[in-house]
Amino acid sequence: MFSTKDYSKMTLDELVSEEKKVKSQKTLIALIMGLVVGIAVWSATHKWGAFFTFGLLILPFLIGSRYSKNLKDIQAEINRRDIVG
Repeated sequence: MFSTKDYSKMTLDELVSEEKKVKSQKTLIALIMGLVVGIAVWSATHKWGAFFTFGLLILPFLIGSRYSKNLKDIQAEINRRDIVG
């Protein structure tokens, strides 16, 4: 789902298509985050332990920050090329 790519080596068309691809994953990311939060709430109410619950609550933040970072990196590279070109 998330891969580390060197956006500076991509063409502008590739960057725009990559941005569309990342934006199209927004619903899937939100669904996964909601599912993980739901499991964390369920585990908290069914006495699965605080470690498991808090571990699951950290996961959506990691997923969301990675998604946001990828999108911002792509948009920054597109903006950099628009200013230069």
